[in-house]
Amino acid sequence: MRVLSFTVPKEFDGAQIIAFLREREKLSVKLVKQLRRTDGGVLKNGTPSRVIDKAFAGDIITVKIIDDTVPPAFFELPLDILFEDEDFLVVNKPAGLSMHPTFRHPNGTLSNAVASYLSKTGKGNSCTRAIGRLDKDTSGAAVFALNSYAAARLNGKIEKEYLAVLSGTLHGSGVIDASIYRPYKDKTIRAIGEGKSAVTHYTVLEQIGEFTLVRVFPKTGRTHQIRLHFSHIGLPLVGDEMYGGQENPNIKRAALHCEKAKFTHNITNEEMVFTALPPSDFNALIKNSAY
Repeated sequence: MRVLSFTVPKEFDGAQIIAFLREREKLSVKLVKQLRRTDGGVLKNGTPSRVIDKAFAGDIITVKIIDDTVPPAFFELPLDILFEDEDFLVVNKPAGLSMHPTFRHPNGTLSNAVASYLSKTGKGNSCTRAIGRLDKDTSGAAVFALNSYAAARLNGKIEKEYLAVLSGTLHGSGVIDASIYRPYKDKTIRAIGEGKSAVTHYTVLEQIGEFTLVRVFPKTGRTHQIRLHFSHIGLPLVGDEMYGGQENPNIKRAALHCEKAKFTHNITNEEMVFTALPPSDFNALIKNSAY
């Protein structure tokens, strides 16, 4: 259970509690309904209240968020934790690990490992909510919300920066604006064409022999976006066999790492920035590919 307290500002003086929670604090309709069903779910200055009751400037509104989501199966895996508090957990995800369990593969994912960690440390009911997914073979900063309120406030609001190694030479900075669609419903591969808008910004960091190291700033979060966009301009990621990247003995996956995750904390309003160091295979590729 997560207990949160909010102070009613002047602009909501005399408003119903439900209006304050929905409009100012951005609680979802589902969460407000849950509060209605929870004994003592909403307090005004420490006294149980209905969401239709009025609140006044300076009142303290307290809500109790009880997570009724079923947690995934547990999977033992040491986590490289970059940050944790009552609302978020940020980890440096290893490559080769899926983010979420599926029907065919209900265990052995990062979400399962996070659930196991939360259970051991006594944080809630071990539910996991990954905010923005990383591909199985992509390493780097992965953000998990530890309650439904944190998840709702943060969804779609994380800024990420990636490092990628391209097969070929590129200079300067640029933008790739090309829509993405899924040509086959039973396959994960994506293609450029009439689909969902996708925009990727990039800046070249250095030339590494016949390769190019770039920093990437995706403005949308489509599946395989970075990989597909660079393949589209003739510079697929090293090791990305799905989209035409060169094989390389130093790395057995697409050379893509989420180096940074930035977001505003939903409770403290603090600007949070987390940096995940690249793994050994990514570093080996850069070191061993230089002239």
